[in-house]
Amino acid sequence: MNEQARISRSNDRVRLAIIGCGDVAYRHYLPALATLADEVVIAALVDQRPGATERAAAFVAAWSPGAQAFLAVEEMLAAGNVDAAIDLTPAPFHGRVNLACLEAGLHLYSEKPLAASLDEADRLIAAAASHERLFLCAPGEAVTKRVRWLVDLVESGRFGSPTLVVTHHADPGPAAWREYTGDPTPFYRDGVGPLFDHGVYRLHLLTTLLGPVSRVQAMGAISSPTRGVRGGPLTGQTIEVTTPDHILVNLEFANGALGQLLASFGTPNSRAPWLEVHFPMATISFSGQSYEPDAPVSLYVDDDSPLGLEGWLEDVQVPKDDGGVVEAGIRHFVACLRGETEPVLTAEHARHVLDIILKTYASIDDGASHPTETTF
Repeated sequence: MNEQARISRSNDRVRLAIIGCGDVAYRHYLPALATLADEVVIAALVDQRPGATERAAAFVAAWSPGAQAFLAVEEMLAAGNVDAAIDLTPAPFHGRVNLACLEAGLHLYSEKPLAASLDEADRLIAAAASHERLFLCAPGEAVTKRVRWLVDLVESGRFGSPTLVVTHHADPGPAAWREYTGDPTPFYRDGVGPLFDHGVYRLHLLTTLLGPVSRVQAMGAISSPTRGVRGGPLTGQTIEVTTPDHILVNLEFANGALGQLLASFGTPNSRAPWLEVHFPMATISFSGQSYEPDAPVSLYVDDDSPLGLEGWLEDVQVPKDDGGVVEAGIRHFVACLRGETEPVLTAEHARHVLDIILKTYASIDDGASHPTETTF
């Protein structure tokens, strides 16, 4: 992107539009943006649901008074008065909303996935380039301190190059989350599911560590055709599961390493390490839950030289982030807008992860392995 296209004001705050005022806005984005109140202001709120924007306006009024409310993206774009947009709409709407924002000349941060198809993703990337606008995409794995620490370890060559990564993101999904305030139904239907919603975090992490994936092979199944809802407006109701809620993915990376991912909305819980990275001379294992800042990390060193170490090192100290992955991503976007750092969470990387996900579903359908079509 042209450096002149960035927003780099010393006195004025970046004017943001929040598109989609649902659960994720309240739990992650708006609180994170409130900590950046000296740098950003919420200038517009967009949501088609009656009362949604009014509630969001009241939520941010202390630091963003006067945020305008709109029922449609087109109305917000016609009114102007914003520099950048954050797309928090449901996943099936991302392509249309993102294209409208980019073609209107806004900088953009999109929740995952950036689009529904590779052709749609290509159009978005081309629109951002033609308008010289910053276009970044969640999730923010690549800019967390933990992942940067892992990248530095890989690049150091201390234990050789990783040959295998095994990871999971396995839980019952949002229908079981008592704290969830939205409608969980779309998460169990085509276009979302555990891979688009949760496995995408692991895919961004793995590709940040090991680079592009060249081939995908997968299996998927529906573990239960119905799910009871424990929180939000549908509490006590039963919803249908119409897309695989167990997905197993085998990955072949372009550098020759292998990876394995379990993405599930059908597991009550798991004590398996959520990530293990295997080097020729070491294994690093992350226990607990990925969202826990103090979850234990262990390192096994396989060095049988006379002065070497052979065994586990427990409680390895890994840098901790101030907040979670979502918060890291939006802070990175604001820093890029203000010209304070270079973009890392690129749309090209998000397109490649989308490619992996689409090839996963193709493999589930036909049982074959599928080469990817993109890189980053």
